[in-house]
Amino acid sequence: MASMQYDVKAIHTETTGTPISTRNRVKGMLVTPGGTAGDIIFRDGGASGTTLIQFNISTSVVAFPVVIPGEGVLFETNVHVTLPASAKVTVFYG
Repeated sequence: MASMQYDVKAIHTETTGTPISTRNRVKGMLVTPGGTAGDIIFRDGGASGTTLIQFNISTSVVAFPVVIPGEGVLFETNVHVTLPASAKVTVFYG
């Protein structure tokens, strides 16, 4: 029987970039839209890497959680996040 991982960390970002530079599992996030609609995109391997998570946010400014089931989504290389203007995200990973 495989053991579950419990070491969860959090990192907050307000800009497009690579907030997590190592192999990790994204377990969830808290998203705060910034008044600009668009896609939030999580890629493995940098700005031109493989898209593993993508969802659209509206112009609402109400924060909302995104829960990822199971052990989360595995990013083999790093976690790169593309954000619409003024959006913010706190990523839970481990």
